[in-house]
Amino acid sequence: MGGGSVTAAVVSGPGRAELDRESALPLWAQLHDDLCRRLDEGEFTGSFPGEMALAEQYGVSRNTVREAVRRLRTEGVVVAGRGRRPRLATSVEIEQPLGALYSLFASVQAAGLEQRSVVRSLSVEHDGQAAEILGLEAAAPLVYLERLRFAGDRPLALDRVWLPATEAEGLLGVDFSHTSLYEQLAERTGIRLVGGREHIRAVVPTDDERAVLGIDDGIAAFSIERLGMTRDGPVEFRRSLVRGDRFSVTAVFSAQGGYQLGLDASGSHAGPDGWEPFDPVARDDGPTGTVT
Repeated sequence: MGGGSVTAAVVSGPGRAELDRESALPLWAQLHDDLCRRLDEGEFTGSFPGEMALAEQYGVSRNTVREAVRRLRTEGVVVAGRGRRPRLATSVEIEQPLGALYSLFASVQAAGLEQRSVVRSLSVEHDGQAAEILGLEAAAPLVYLERLRFAGDRPLALDRVWLPATEAEGLLGVDFSHTSLYEQLAERTGIRLVGGREHIRAVVPTDDERAVLGIDDGIAAFSIERLGMTRDGPVEFRRSLVRGDRFSVTAVFSAQGGYQLGLDASGSHAGPDGWEPFDPVARDDGPTGTVT
C-alpha cells in the first residue's frame, strides 16, 4: 500500500514498530511506512487513529504525524479534512466509461449493489434557463424530476432533470424509486435518445448538498450537466451531483482513434448556459456519460 516498506523501523510483533531515531530516513517516512504495513496487515478496519493518538503511540511530534498522514492522503489511502479525524478512504464503487449510452440503474446493480431512488420532486414547473437550453420559450412548461440516487445503503448522486412537458407528461404518474428514466421515457412516450453532450467538472459541494449526499468536507463531487438529444432535437437537460468517493469515469484511447475525451481547461464553452450547438443526426453513438 502506497509503495512503502519498513526500512528503518523495527517490527517486534503485531501493532506499531519502533522508529529508528538514528536512521537517515526521516521519522515521518518511517511512520508512513509502518502505517502502510499495519494497514496491509488489516489493522484500523474499524477506524483510523487520530493525530494525537499516533503521536502518543510512536513518541513523535504531531507535525511528524501530519506529514505521514498527508502522504497517505495524497496516495488515496486515507481521507483527512481540516479539523477532522483521518479515516480510511473507500474504494470507488461505480465506474463508468465515457462515450457510451448506459444506465446508472443497471451499473449500480452490476456492481452488486441495490439501486433505489428517493424522489424529491416530480411535477410540471417553469424554469426559464432550462427551457432556453432545451430550445424552448422561457415560459414553456417542463416536467421536473429530482431524485436522490442510492447505491446500496448510501447516497450516490443528487439528480435533477428537465424535459418538455408536451412530450414527457406521461411520466408524471411513474414511481421512479426503482426504475430508469430512459426506460420509462421509451416505454411511455416512444422517445429514445440518440446522442448528447456532457460537461463534467470537479466541484466542492455546498453544505446543504453535503448534508443530502451524506459526505463531509474532505470529499469532492462531480458536477455533470447533460443535454440529451433525439434526432429531432434536445429533449433532456440534466444536472447531477455525484459523490467523488463512489464514482469514477474512464476514457478509451487508441493509435487509430485517438483519445475519446473532450477537455475544457478554460471551464467555459459557448451557447446558452455553456451548451454548444449539437447536430443529433451527425452522431448516433449515444450520449456520453452518466445517469439515467
